[in-house]
Amino acid sequence: MENLKARLDENNDDSDNRLKLIRDAHNVKEEVIEEQHTDRMEDYLEVIYELIRKKGYATQTDISESLNVSLPGVSKMLQRLEETNYIKYEKYRGLNLTEEGIKVAENIREKHGLLSEFFKMIDVDEDIANIDAEGIEHHLHPQTLKKLREFIRNHKKET
Repeated sequence: MENLKARLDENNDDSDNRLKLIRDAHNVKEEVIEEQHTDRMEDYLEVIYELIRKKGYATQTDISESLNVSLPGVSKMLQRLEETNYIKYEKYRGLNLTEEGIKVAENIREKHGLLSEFFKMIDVDEDIANIDAEGIEHHLHPQTLKKLREFIRNHKKET
């Protein structure tokens, strides 16, 4: 019975430490996010950026099909992106990314590329690497991104 009590006490210490780590990570995340954008907004900016690179323009229909969301949902998000100065949108004329929108999209694109490349370096299947990168790219601390970039660069020099 004392052995069980000791394990429970140890687990409580473990749980206390884990709760503290979660709280601290949450607070750091809030501090790191200087811009007022969400993961979803970043997805839209990334899609708009890629569509413009591919076709020279992006339409609501293109965005809707790429993200598998409704046209009214796209319209709402485009309004939000315009309010936060990430895009310039003119009804019936199209949309363009602002300098800030381009900066966010390119940053997300770089994160995705680094994560995907790292996962492939450790023999993760390319499709899975891209799926995982897509999920993680929004949550990387700048220091982690810097270290990941250095790691990949150094690893490439060695091979």
